[in-house]
Order: sequence, then structure tokens, then C-alpha cells
Amino acid sequence: MSFLNSFRPEQFRLTAESDTFWRVTFTNPPVNVIGPAMIRELKELLTELETDPGVNVVVFDSDNPDYYLAHYDLVANPAEAESLPSPTGFAAWPDVLVRLSKIPAVTISAIRGIARGAGSEFVLATDIRFASREKAILGQMEVGFSALPGGGAQARLSPLVGRARSFEILLSGSDFDGDLAERYGYVNRAVPDASFTQFVTDWATRVSKWDPRVIREIKAAVNAVTLPADALFPPQSDAFWAAAAQPRFQAVKDALVAQGLQQISDIELNLGDQIAEVAEKAFAEIQ
Repeated sequence: MSFLNSFRPEQFRLTAESDTFWRVTFTNPPVNVIGPAMIRELKELLTELETDPGVNVVVFDSDNPDYYLAHYDLVANPAEAESLPSPTGFAAWPDVLVRLSKIPAVTISAIRGIARGAGSEFVLATDIRFASREKAILGQMEVGFSALPGGGAQARLSPLVGRARSFEILLSGSDFDGDLAERYGYVNRAVPDASFTQFVTDWATRVSKWDPRVIREIKAAVNAVTLPADALFPPQSDAFWAAAAQPRFQAVKDALVAQGLQQISDIELNLGDQIAEVAEKAFAEIQ
């Protein structure tokens, strides 16, 4: 039985647009958070893609127009993800991202909606990022929790946007819309939302028809001079989880959850704008 027929993920939908073009559509309501169940299913998918010689292109999109991948699941038990197999030997989330960055197929993030925190780290690990001009929001808000991003955003952002803009993204915790993300190099390009889905599909279909040998040779050559060293990722993951155990992180998390984090809510939609105020109040209460 083929992988497509036997694999039954619940966190995303896997569709074969053709023999050489697969689409992964995130379907984890209400806001597509990344938790142990999604990590397990992504690991299964990556294991297949690492050895499947027939898939040239994989597009990752979302069935929720407001949320691509909101962020990591902050109320889940992280130990559930850490118990999963890790071919790299890294913690669960860096294992997914490092492997994603190296699979032979071309990976495309089709970003409509919010991709913050781990969601931003996911798209940074893909080869190409196309964003809806009107709907895409990207950001790394971990500074508001007194934490370093745990999935390697620091290592992946700097080659894309430069040193100063990396500091701006990581230190502000703010949101970046499609236009600004394109100008900074955070995404390849921002496309008007009305034509976004068709643009991504057409681009992916074109590339999916090339000789798989040349696709893999191009990827290997570019990866050799652009991918961050694997050794950079474990310390960043360790730093994030160490911060997650601290009172400041827990206070901000609890305050956000009380206001509707991980639900359809104003705080989730506007987290980049509101996290500074929430963090200030939370820190004051624990002093």
C-alpha cells in the first residue's frame, strides 16, 4: 500500500496534486498551533519525503485564512513530543526543522494568515516563502516571554534579512505584514490575496515538472553554502525550554491563556501588538 493511501494525519491534509507535487494543508482548529500530535505527523511525513524519489515539490498551506501556524502549543505537555524518535538526535522541534530544510523535494510555504513563533520558524526552514500581501503576518514574539526562540530563528533569519533586521524582528516581538516581510527578505515575495493560491499552484506545478535529478543537485549546491550548521540548533532549543520553566515565562503564558490565547480571540489575532503590555503587567505581578 502506498504512503498516500496508508497515512491518515489529523493535524493536516495530504493531497497529491500530481505524482511529483504534494500539498500539505494544516487543519488543526481553532488556530493551527504546533503541538506533539502535529510534530509526530510531520516526522512521519518527513521520513517518507527523505527517501521518496518521485516528489519534486511540497506546498505547505492552511485551510484557515487567518492562521497559518499560530505558534507552539503552550498548554501541551512538551514531554509528549520529546518521546518521539529523533533521527538528528535533537529535541523534537529542531529535529523537524533541520530535516525539513534538507529533504530532496523543494518545499514552499504558502502563507495566508498568522505564522508566529514556531510557525515563523517552520516557514523559515522551508526553501521558499510566498505570502499573501493582505493576509500574511509573521513574527517572533518569544522576547515577550523572556525567552529565546527555540527552533533556530536566529540562525535562519540573519542570512535572509541581515544582522540589523534580525535584531529588529527578534527584539521587538512585533508582527510583520506581507509587504514588510517581502521588503526585508523574510519572504520571497508578497502576492495579492485574490491571486495568491493560483500563483503558488502555478509556480509549484511548473517546478514539479523539472528533472528530479537537477532539482536535487540545485538544492544540494545551494544548501551547501546557505544552511546554518546543525550544531547551532540544540543550544537555542535548550535555552528556550530553560526559559519556559521560569516564573516570567509562565506568568506571561498564563495571562495570555486567560485572555484567549490559542482560541479565536483578539489576543491571538493581535499578539504582536499586545504582548508587550501583557508581559509588563505579568512581570509586575510576580515581583
